[in-house]
Amino acid sequence: MSKAVRKIVEESREKGYTEIDLGDKGLSNIADIPGLTQLRNLVRLTLSHNRLTTLPESIGGLESLEYLNVFHNHIEELPMALGNLKKLRYFNAAVNRLSSLPRGLGTASGLEILDLTYNNLQKGSLPGNFSQLRALYLGDNDFETLPDDIGEFRNLQVLVLRDNELIALPKTLGNLTRLRELHLQNNRLTVLPPEMEDQIVLGPSHVFEYIKTDAYKSVYERHVESAAVPPPKREKEKNAKRSRRK
Repeated sequence: MSKAVRKIVEESREKGYTEIDLGDKGLSNIADIPGLTQLRNLVRLTLSHNRLTTLPESIGGLESLEYLNVFHNHIEELPMALGNLKKLRYFNAAVNRLSSLPRGLGTASGLEILDLTYNNLQKGSLPGNFSQLRALYLGDNDFETLPDDIGEFRNLQVLVLRDNELIALPKTLGNLTRLRELHLQNNRLTVLPPEMEDQIVLGPSHVFEYIKTDAYKSVYERHVESAAVPPPKREKEKNAKRSRRK
């Protein structure tokens, strides 16, 4: 740890700063920074563009934290203690190496914006209880399907699912009545659940008028019952994605 980083933390403690930017400081372990996770007044913490592989459980002591940015690190696992951050509103963990999320993250009850773009997440990765979540960014992960309880994220307005391997969407997405943006580009979908008919205009109006009809609902049910083989994975893109794990 550099003297400059130590100085930033010491000044923040002495002067009561509420924001710290430690982006692009060559950090590999914030547990080695004396006093950082004891800054009870800290509201914003930026740790982007470092070499972090994990976050310490002691980060749960930052009881005033509302904004946490760990974009573009090497993080493979997040601590359960994130659930203790009851004031956390914004969490950016995009461009890391996450393959799962701690159940405790769902208990960070005030979380409104969660960015998990460009990780290695799959169906079983999402904890529930995101009651206040307004925007969820899951683009460029490894999802083939989504859990049914995503329909419980009732305040969700933006859901980004582009560049995954999705072969089906759960009918419970129809419960997201506040949804205004749904991004599905570059997946393996061949049909959409008719339960989504009243939520959002996703493309040409004549297409979505058709989705509202009984004829389409019949087509959809036949498709589900036939267990049709989904389009193949895009091997070239998947190989490129796996390189993140090295």
